[in-house]
Amino acid sequence: MLALLVAQNIAFYVIAALIVFGALRVVTCKNLVHAALWLVLVLAGVAAQYILVAAEFVAITQILVYLGAIVVLFLFGIMLTRAKTGTDTDLDHGSGKKIISGVIGLLLLGIMGYALWDEYRGQEIGNLTVQRTAAVSDSIFSTYLLPFEVISVLLLAALIGAIVLARRD
Repeated sequence: MLALLVAQNIAFYVIAALIVFGALRVVTCKNLVHAALWLVLVLAGVAAQYILVAAEFVAITQILVYLGAIVVLFLFGIMLTRAKTGTDTDLDHGSGKKIISGVIGLLLLGIMGYALWDEYRGQEIGNLTVQRTAAVSDSIFSTYLLPFEVISVLLLAALIGAIVLARRD
């Protein structure tokens, strides 16, 4: 049991380091397509973290929705707007804005860290209770059936609208 716990901790830290590295590359990359591909690494890492906490349904949803749909939507948006896909030197606006954005990022990190510390200080984190996939599917297709269908119709309408806008020429 102890070896499994250590292996899970090691996997968590390796995946977390990959997520942080990928997130830094997303915001520092000057090529939009490369930034979207780094985002794939970040979103896949989040799905891997869900698998580590035995939330398989959320992990598969993360992969299907975010990796399978949102990143493709970003790439279609980049391609359809005819944005520059190569390296853009106009994106570098000097070090003044980088310093301001770094200070704001550190300030937000401090605020969020303090909020977490203040809320959970002195509490021991016990075992996670994760709702199993069967229970999630039962609640989606019984209790939340109407909102589920409304969202699916809304997504279908958005898809048709995107096709109509893309086919104008």
